[in-house]
Amino acid sequence: MSDKMQQIVLASRPDGAPTQDNFRLETADIPTPGEGEILVEVSHMSLDPYMRGRMDDAKSYAAPVPVGGKMEGGSVGRVLASNSPLFKEGDHVFGMFGWATHSTADARMCRKLDPDQAPVTTALGVLGMPGFTGWWGFNEYGRPKEGETLAVAAATGPVGSMVGQLAKAKGLRAVGIAGGADKCKLATEEFGFDACVDHRAHSDFKSLRAAMKEAAPDGIDVYFENVGGPVLEAAISLMNPFGRIPLCGMIAWYNAGGLGADAAQEGLTAPKLWRTILVNFLSVNGFIISNHWDRYPDFVNEVAPMLKDGRVKYKEDITDGLENAPQAFMDLLTGGNHGKAIVKVK
Repeated sequence: MSDKMQQIVLASRPDGAPTQDNFRLETADIPTPGEGEILVEVSHMSLDPYMRGRMDDAKSYAAPVPVGGKMEGGSVGRVLASNSPLFKEGDHVFGMFGWATHSTADARMCRKLDPDQAPVTTALGVLGMPGFTGWWGFNEYGRPKEGETLAVAAATGPVGSMVGQLAKAKGLRAVGIAGGADKCKLATEEFGFDACVDHRAHSDFKSLRAAMKEAAPDGIDVYFENVGGPVLEAAISLMNPFGRIPLCGMIAWYNAGGLGADAAQEGLTAPKLWRTILVNFLSVNGFIISNHWDRYPDFVNEVAPMLKDGRVKYKEDITDGLENAPQAFMDLLTGGNHGKAIVKVK
């Protein structure tokens, strides 16, 4: 085995949308695991929208990646060496190993995987953080009731597709919003949504709202918010009284910097938004899934059987090669992926 590894570091902070210049591929020595640590050879790594926020030096719920530091993220791989009784050489494992071919980590912060139960890549998507995010937010803050209407943007992504499929399983009408006819077809034909609106086919609020109203003729009871932008404005205007909005992301505004805090809000001014929430008695709950990992076993116990018997389906968009991770990440931020964005490291 070579004693060298590769990793991608943050070369500079982006000004707006990231570019290739913001990343740098480096070669380094493979680290030696310390007491209680494991050394892992990474096979696949996850690409997720939250990583864009880590590239900014802005106050948030987690510290930014330092310039020159390894890009962070969840990965799966095989244990090469272990200084912990929790793992042995050859075990398959999930951990926050970052954008790298090899990494060490505290064994207590990693999770053992059983490749006979499900492909290890599912720990990055449908049975990982994105799927868990959809399950927790939908059930805890969506408070779904049979016969209601759910709407979710990025409907074919790992969060949105989970939310839509869970909604159908609970007897709701599921309306997806996605970018492009192919994604809308995937939402209805593969993931079972009742309808899907192609937001890219509508250039103004009036047209987008009309399409969403046609897809949700009885209004929206639960809007699972992970995008922001014009879709949020249209969805808010269609919310039924006492509707619920679980809020876990706003990818449409991330490239504005500061996690979108300074982004122009497409005409959805604070007074207009606040009044809509007030007069319709809406519940809006922001959440970060890392605060709720105690519920992860409940999620797996419910969803893993649904995955095994086909009630829950998933799609992965896999890019080959660590060196191609930056471009795949930039594509993710503009909706270029079809399914869970994953990089096959080696």
